[in-house]
Amino acid sequence: MNGSPVHRARELVLEFGWNSTCFQILNPGIELWFSASGNAVVGYVLRKRVRVVAGAPVCSQDALEAVIREWEDAAEAAGHSVCYFGAEARLNGCLIGRPGYSTVSLGAQPSWNPQDWESIFERDRTLRAQRSRAVNKHVVVREWSSAQAINSPELRRCLTEWLTTRGLPPMHFLVEPETLGCLDGRRVFVAEQGGRVVGFLVLSPVPERNGWLTEQFPRALNAPNGTVEILMDYAIRAVAESGAEYVTMGIVPLSLHGLPNPLPNPRWLIALTNWVRAHGRRFYNFDGLDWFKTKFRPQQWEPIYVISKEDRFSMRSLLAIAAAFSDRSPTSAILRGLLRALRQEVQWAVTARRR
Repeated sequence: MNGSPVHRARELVLEFGWNSTCFQILNPGIELWFSASGNAVVGYVLRKRVRVVAGAPVCSQDALEAVIREWEDAAEAAGHSVCYFGAEARLNGCLIGRPGYSTVSLGAQPSWNPQDWESIFERDRTLRAQRSRAVNKHVVVREWSSAQAINSPELRRCLTEWLTTRGLPPMHFLVEPETLGCLDGRRVFVAEQGGRVVGFLVLSPVPERNGWLTEQFPRALNAPNGTVEILMDYAIRAVAESGAEYVTMGIVPLSLHGLPNPLPNPRWLIALTNWVRAHGRRFYNFDGLDWFKTKFRPQQWEPIYVISKEDRFSMRSLLAIAAAFSDRSPTSAILRGLLRALRQEVQWAVTARRR
């Protein structure tokens, strides 16, 4: 197999990509490991001597067990442990119950068959009303070609405005915001109002399931109500027309939808996630994200896991995952988030006083 590592990985993803996050291993900052035969690739980041895998190895299902052994042997030889973040049913089914592995529930992701989308959307009065609000505000949606969208100043402005509303500094790994420079293979749908971009939606392929992941849906600060609804409706109808059979909006961390009861997580992790859900809303509103995706009436919720190659899931693995997303120490990320929040509060206070 010839070409750059990213080109080789892309070919494998387009042939064997099953995990909903498979295309995201091509994003900036993801390291790539290839099997000796060249028939498999793993996307990962190394943090705290833990190789945090983006989802799962990309390979044929028949080769999965052999690829896991080769990959984990390579990690062990380098003195690293392995953690699979965002594992779905295929990898979980392969590793569940095996000695030397621990599995914790991460959350769940909503999914639909796009062929059923029209009837689901049109039956819901709230979704129809939100779409009508956007239409009444003269919001129109078009699909942009990769050539038109790549590094577009209008899309960049919209993304920048959206990132300023986030409680934490921009995260990376599987939520990498910088995808506008690498749109080949993705589909981009743009909402405009009076010729001005007010939102856009980036879809990444999930080839082996003939489907798509809604990787990003940034909105401008002045985006009318219903912008996301009209974007979702237009985009999913478009992929349905192309014959797609699967679409997901991606993981909702800490969501209880579709998860086993009781949760198979360690007590210390349950206590920590409960605290984060209760007190971390200033930085990340887990319940709000859950509500937002639930309103689109998912046909199913797919459990998402973290699988770690250790007898018990450890704090070290958790800190490595946090560092993978923050691209720095978790403590540093929180401090930057607090400073960002303080600056935003001051700006709001100044604006209110002027008014």
